Amino acid sequence: MNVFELTRALVDIESITLNEEAAGNFLFDHLTPLAARYGGRVERMEVETRRFNVLAQWGEAPVVTLSTHMDTVPPFFASREDADHIWGRGACDTKGIIAAMIHAVAGLLEEGERAIALLFVVGEERNSAGAYAAALHPLGSRYLINGEPTENKLALGSKGALRYEVAASGRMAHSAYPELGDSAIHKLLDALQDIRRIPLPVDDLLGPSTLNIGTIAGGRAPNVVADEAKAEILIRLVGDSAPTKEALEKAAAGRAVLREVLEIPALRLGALDGIETTVVAYTTDIPAFGGRWGTPFLLGPGSIHVAHTLEERVPKRQLLEAVEIYQRMVRQLCKRESK
Repeated sequence: MNVFELTRALVDIESITLNEEAAGNFLFDHLTPLAARYGGRVERMEVETRRFNVLAQWGEAPVVTLSTHMDTVPPFFASREDADHIWGRGACDTKGIIAAMIHAVAGLLEEGERAIALLFVVGEERNSAGAYAAALHPLGSRYLINGEPTENKLALGSKGALRYEVAASGRMAHSAYPELGDSAIHKLLDALQDIRRIPLPVDDLLGPSTLNIGTIAGGRAPNVVADEAKAEILIRLVGDSAPTKEALEKAAAGRAVLREVLEIPALRLGALDGIETTVVAYTTDIPAFGGRWGTPFLLGPGSIHVAHTLEERVPKRQLLEAVEIYQRMVRQLCKRESK
């Protein structure tokens, strides 16, 4: 299959987070002949029951590992294409990236390169479970090229993430007599109002830290004073999280309880000669790898602005460019190690 056909084949396999098994089996079967042809091996790296990463390796200790995730966000919708784009869930995030990485490695193997690996992981869209599992079994790789949609520009940095559940409790009462109750919803709204007013830091490279109140739930009925309410918030970090955490606790004090769900630090990443650069606001699997798969780089075809939408697509031109760029990156990094 060419890179377009492989992208569509992958998009047409539903692999919403926790349901990656079919995509993993497809990749294992697809990579097995390539590994055999050039003296490599393919394995399933177990993460949990019926969930596994797929690793293809050539050489004992790869200099460069190309990696991205096989899971997607919901809802699933199948592929289609026109003259310029391939459409479908995962087209740019990140089924097209998988296809480009496989074709890049196939070309490098044909040239005689062997110190390379492919690692496709589960769970990036929820909690990076696959990357955390892979971090426990490093191969000695010196560099990690992580794939996310950057429009084929090397990301010099990416924002982190700080997620909280904000919970308030109260006392139920008949809404005709609110003075007999204590509204958890009112407490939550007051706390969220003050949380929204927190001044957030700005970084010279990464830009402003931002806050999103993603969900709100609570209460029993319109005529009942609410005894419980909660919200989920996410802050995009650009530096040290400590001042922001302190401000959040102060804003919620006496009205709501904060429970930290997730923290992913902001990252500053490297550049390579001849490749255009950018900065991205989203988080990736890179922190979960913990540096155990090598110095990270971040690049991939497609735009994050259409990922996670019903208009998800990847430009065919960028898929072809990505194959060449990944090959160029591997050559540069292998040359760097040989000096």
